[in-house]
Amino acid sequence: MAVELVLRSTRVITPGGTRAASVAVAAGKITAVLAHDAEVPAGARLEDFGDDVLLPGLVDTHVHVNDPGRTEWEGFWTATRAAAAGGITTILDMPLNSLPPTTTVDHLRIKQDVARAKAHVDVGFWGGALPDNVKDLRPLHDAGVYGFKCFLSPSGVEEFPQLDQERLATSLAEITGFGGLLIVHAEDPHHLESAPQNPGPKYADFLASRPRDAENTAIQNLIDQARRLNARVHVLHLSSSDALPLIAAAKAEGVRITVESCPHFLTLTAEEVPDGATEFKCCPPIREAANQDLLWDALADGTIDCVVSDHSPSTADLKTGDFATAWGGISSLQLGLPAIWTEARRRGRTLEDVVRWMSAAPAALAGLGAKGAIEAGRDADFAVLAPDETFTVDPAELHHRNQVTAYAGKTLYGVVKSTWLRGTRIADHGTPTEPTGRLLERQN
Repeated sequence: MAVELVLRSTRVITPGGTRAASVAVAAGKITAVLAHDAEVPAGARLEDFGDDVLLPGLVDTHVHVNDPGRTEWEGFWTATRAAAAGGITTILDMPLNSLPPTTTVDHLRIKQDVARAKAHVDVGFWGGALPDNVKDLRPLHDAGVYGFKCFLSPSGVEEFPQLDQERLATSLAEITGFGGLLIVHAEDPHHLESAPQNPGPKYADFLASRPRDAENTAIQNLIDQARRLNARVHVLHLSSSDALPLIAAAKAEGVRITVESCPHFLTLTAEEVPDGATEFKCCPPIREAANQDLLWDALADGTIDCVVSDHSPSTADLKTGDFATAWGGISSLQLGLPAIWTEARRRGRTLEDVVRWMSAAPAALAGLGAKGAIEAGRDADFAVLAPDETFTVDPAELHHRNQVTAYAGKTLYGVVKSTWLRGTRIADHGTPTEPTGRLLERQN
């Protein structure tokens, strides 16, 4: 194939490290990573980014798009525009908060039909595991979902009930039988029920209502089930550092478990949440600074595999001043890269680390073999980042539907200059172009 495009930078993040390079692109694929001063083939266009960093497009495997059914909360058009503006080139949509939820093949097709013309980035889909849909899991797997999401405690929406331990075992055995992946919201309902419940605006009261023990117990139970069945499981949005020794021991033993955390757990702390500021509410909750330090240690040593957004927006009116009744979800899709980079650089971590956590590892989790790295044969998906430039978060400049965010007013390092999907620029200085994203289906 004739090279159509060459992207050049003095800092290109590749699997072998950061180096000055020219990246050749043809038919939407990376064909070669060449020397920085390599001759540009006849007929090819050169994009020279100077000292700005060229990194692989980010992969966010935890996004609640809520479309169709709750499109006043979010939608494929707005969510994928926010993703593109933030350097994300692939998202996987969660099966709940849309109506219908993605729990049958028919429901998956409805969601795909809605998303097809609205996707500014590539979009794949998780299926849902409910108490009564075990018969639907294999058909969903065959239809191309990347795995199955379940809750072990109430989900917050009545159409997506939780699995008890017996039904967890049944669903997990079914999914393991066809080589699938179960991704789990791991909070134990009994610990939540016995925790103190004091409604109102005080964040300390909300934090006490979602204790670490709820996560720890649910994760231990999940490890036990995975060990027994030799199942592949993934812990969603880890918040409790107390669970890290359990996870590390399970991994060392050979249990097939992976773990994610989120920008809000890694950059925000319970100590800084003002009373009544329910834009900071999520479940499990943002915990204390000392807890956060241990999460960063676990990222460094590989106990936590990846960082994804858990972008879970709502309309502003659902963010009431009462932490007990406000919708639990943090909107951060467009801001994840600069938020994590700001904290990572403060802690002495590198952009190579950030790429591993936010691109390579999520792509590997979902089996997205064409994504997650700048190397020959991969999709020509890129983000161009000015890592030393700063900006102050203005909610009015965010592209997701409801401009509510816990990051409002924060000054962050890392300005995304442009985003590229299969060799096409899909966002330029924060402004997305027309949608060119594709719908993805699991291939293995």
